[in-house]
Amino acid sequence: MQRRTILRALATAPLLGAGANALAAGERLVLSDAEWKKRLTPTQYGVLRQEGTEPAGSSPLNAEKRPGTYVCAGCGLPLFSSAMKYDSGTGWPSFFTHIPGALQTKRDFRLIWPRTEYHCARCAGHQGHVFDDGPPPTGQRWCNNGVALAFQARKG
Repeated sequence: MQRRTILRALATAPLLGAGANALAAGERLVLSDAEWKKRLTPTQYGVLRQEGTEPAGSSPLNAEKRPGTYVCAGCGLPLFSSAMKYDSGTGWPSFFTHIPGALQTKRDFRLIWPRTEYHCARCAGHQGHVFDDGPPPTGQRWCNNGVALAFQARKG
């Protein structure tokens, strides 16, 4: 049953090279600090480039219920499908898995205990942290800053 739920969620995710993405799948986006500041709002810059965190409950994406795709706000890489999203009650958009190859993780020691931080695989933009307190089928909670995402509603 768990495998079927994951496969169904992945089947609804778009291909990495599809849509408005100008970069090929796997191609890295590297910009200067000045270019990132032109491209992003100050809040987005603080989260994506400086590994900040937005206030809980501040993102309208937390309540987004339409079918579609959540993409990196920095580069447009698809990170999650709406089928992967659930209401964690934390105040941040949360997902039980992600699109394969879209995210990279590293250990974060900024708090007393170590956490697993994740970034966009294309532009290295900070997205959030992953925890082991999520729902089946994975038991994971990919807790994302809403400002680090853009939502693309499914057409049709």
